[in-house]
Amino acid sequence: MSATHVQNAVRPLEVPLYQRKTVRIGLPILILLITCLSWEGLSRSGVVNPITLPPISAIAFAFFELLGKRFFWEAVIVTLQETMLGFVIGASVGLVIGAMTGTFPMFRVALFPFIVAFQNTPRVALAPVFLTWFGFGMTSKVVMAAVICFFPVVINTVAGLAAVDQNGRLLYKTLGASTRQTFFKFTLPSAAPITFAGIKTALTLALLGAIVAEFVGGSEGLGVLVKEFNFQLRVDMAFAVILVLASIGLILYGLIEIAERKIIFWVKK
Repeated sequence: MSATHVQNAVRPLEVPLYQRKTVRIGLPILILLITCLSWEGLSRSGVVNPITLPPISAIAFAFFELLGKRFFWEAVIVTLQETMLGFVIGASVGLVIGAMTGTFPMFRVALFPFIVAFQNTPRVALAPVFLTWFGFGMTSKVVMAAVICFFPVVINTVAGLAAVDQNGRLLYKTLGASTRQTFFKFTLPSAAPITFAGIKTALTLALLGAIVAEFVGGSEGLGVLVKEFNFQLRVDMAFAVILVLASIGLILYGLIEIAERKIIFWVKK
């Protein structure tokens, strides 16, 4: 083998363009800049009515104005509380039911059709029912958030358990491991990556559930602010609150990503 062939053999593989750090950071920023400039131009030129679609600059001013308002931070705290409580409750119940459904066939046969039927029920239609049951306080919003984020955790947990290698389970039993040891030391870690995909989806859906409940019958929270600003034709303020909601969603998603990497450390990304 020639020296050229040896050098080619040991040469590191070239990183694909889409995986390069500069591209992964720069491309979204470029698209964001193009979108903002186009938005600003369309609104300023009168092509789009500024009342219905305010310029990005007006939304930015409204955003910084909101940051100095006490009622805004109170609304943020309320919505975060509803989201996180709903997520913890919904995800916890979803994990338990998903684990039981994926582990015990009789449990799956008995209850899974009802879970699917409940999922196919429009959740927005349930919001007034929850308001009737739990009142206009925080409880109805927490329940709504929990109900919306429940199903993705169940489905992904069941899918994760179904994807576990049966030969690995058999090996554990051959080595004398109990059913409990096999489940916690092999089955659950093997299913964890797929289960966490459902948990990440559930966290963003919990925020959606809290906002929907605030729209339907809330007296405080970011959803209420969006509704009130729209009624007042302060669309710039409404867009500023929506920007805050998008930022909260991104932050929560980033936190759950960090948690996933810490907990499922054996999976490379």
